[in-house]
Amino acid sequence: ISDRFYRALEFGTGGLRGVLGAGTNRMNVFTVNQATQGLADYLNAKYDSPSVAIAHDSRINSDVFAKGAAGVLAANGIKVYIYPELVPTPMLSFAVRKLHCSSGIIITASHNPAKYNGYKCYSHEGYQMTDAEANATYECIRKVDIFDDVRTMDFDEGIKSGKIEFIDSSVNEAFYECVLSRRVNPDAVSKGKLKLIYTPLNGTGNKPVREVLRRAGFDDVTVVPSQENPDGHFPTCPYPNPEIRQAFEEALKLAEGKNVDLLLATDPDCDRVGIAVNTGDDYRLMSGNEVGVLLTEYILSSMKEAGTLPKNPVIVKSFVTTSLVDRVAESYGCAIHDVLTGFKYIGQQILKEETTGKGTYMFGMEESYGCLIGTYARDKDAISATAALCEAAAYYKEKGMTLWDAMVAMYEKYGYYKDTVKSIGLKGIEGLAKIQEIMENFRKNPPKALGGYEVTSVRDYKKNTITDIATGEVKETGLPESNVLYYDMNDGAWLCIRPSGTEPKIKFYYGVKGTSLDDAEAKSKAVGDELMGMVDKMM
Repeated sequence: ISDRFYRALEFGTGGLRGVLGAGTNRMNVFTVNQATQGLADYLNAKYDSPSVAIAHDSRINSDVFAKGAAGVLAANGIKVYIYPELVPTPMLSFAVRKLHCSSGIIITASHNPAKYNGYKCYSHEGYQMTDAEANATYECIRKVDIFDDVRTMDFDEGIKSGKIEFIDSSVNEAFYECVLSRRVNPDAVSKGKLKLIYTPLNGTGNKPVREVLRRAGFDDVTVVPSQENPDGHFPTCPYPNPEIRQAFEEALKLAEGKNVDLLLATDPDCDRVGIAVNTGDDYRLMSGNEVGVLLTEYILSSMKEAGTLPKNPVIVKSFVTTSLVDRVAESYGCAIHDVLTGFKYIGQQILKEETTGKGTYMFGMEESYGCLIGTYARDKDAISATAALCEAAAYYKEKGMTLWDAMVAMYEKYGYYKDTVKSIGLKGIEGLAKIQEIMENFRKNPPKALGGYEVTSVRDYKKNTITDIATGEVKETGLPESNVLYYDMNDGAWLCIRPSGTEPKIKFYYGVKGTSLDDAEAKSKAVGDELMGMVDKMM
């Protein structure tokens, strides 16, 4: 009871996310409608005739929450456009701009276990709300009594009155056309015939991913039967996260004895994709960093070869993403911009490039398997990433290479980078307090060395400071305030520590560069072992 009610679900820059159930600290119709009333108040104060696009994923009660939110907005005089069936997150981002909406809502908890759901809000630019917008919305939410102040309208009545309108299939069609327009070697598909297995992990990817692959010319695609249809209980994959091998277990069973080239898995809201590559004797799961770097190299090299690489190309990545991306970008004359974790910051950079005209956005990525090719959306898109990875696999197959072979070639060309993320999950009131305690411990007592590397500077994004250890010089970070600590070390090694914005976890990211894959692995292990030893003493 204490955990259900000791606080209200916090409306952060990612909106709401929490466990389903009764209580102010849970996801239910009351907390969702309260948040929507606050959003309605914010939008009505900001716009003369606001409108909102709404979508939902396959999770438990996602459809209920989506219709409830639509009814609240309609009761507040706000025009609502809602998808008639579940769709991926990037399609909601696309619809916000396509329909010229003031905001967007998607009901999803991404890759969290089945007991979670969430509520994400978008700005009129199609990316998730900025810190300022989220804070302003949260102030409105806090003024709403969860029972007395929420105005509602029956969903069917809203449809009949025209205040709620289903999004037409032409919007889907426009999205597919945008995704397919980002192909760089469409002829490679027929030359490097691929055998594919795909799993939507009981989420939203089934229809759109298969449709785009079909249109792109991939005709040998097998979908994992047990994970094909929407099911918020995720019966065969309790943690539907394409970062982990468990998400591929059903696909791996299906692949036995079939010599499949590539296995692909999209998370339930289909904004991230993971892959497993056939290496001959096994299927190798590739990390989000490796997938992003592969796509960066493939897109830039193909466009350079075709003479279609624009002037002043720009690559954008979160600052916990591998430094290998920087080397690839530099080799093609691309500017590289680091942003805080959260794809909205990449979306903001896209808008900045379009507004200033100083650069042309090519590709954006995060280490957690999220990326975006092109500017049609403002959030990560696993549909376009899946199509691009399959095209790249066909392209390299024609040359007698797998995607893993292409990755090894990149390591040999640019250097053997090894990037790792470890996370510690802590539950309840005590867990949140312990996470803050660990952060403050590192803030007050920064490590001087780690795994044989010396710390050369400390970045504290909460204090907006970068402190040079040798000189004591302090300068600003140049990025928005965030509870993040970052340690630069010699030889290009680094460590970043931050609480998760979507789960009760604290995350540790670190990267090193070695002289071989084994050397990089050993150096990474040394950093990780010493780091976790320090954390154990704080627990």
